[in-house]
Amino acid sequence: MFLAFPLDVKNRVLGYVEVARGSVDSVGVDPRTVFRTAVLLGASAVIVVHNHPSGDPTPSAEDIALTGRLVDAGKILGIPVLDHVIVAGERTLSFAEKSMLRGSGR
Repeated sequence: MFLAFPLDVKNRVLGYVEVARGSVDSVGVDPRTVFRTAVLLGASAVIVVHNHPSGDPTPSAEDIALTGRLVDAGKILGIPVLDHVIVAGERTLSFAEKSMLRGSGR
């Protein structure tokens, strides 16, 4: 599952939206869907979360590329992505904590 959590100006969660549900090893995510609810709610920022059923929270190349696209889209919309968290069983990985939140550079 891939979820988006829009935040208000004090970084309080305004709700959440299930952006996509994938297969055992992939999920298709469109940045428009991630930001649609954030825009409608007047969100000031967003946090995205998805799971890795494998139990390993290590981000794939696709996870890293998607995060870059989302960061870029958020910059354009004025709704920054504050974090992308991968949940894998009892383990998690935070892109923000690992200093991995950067745009795609395109």
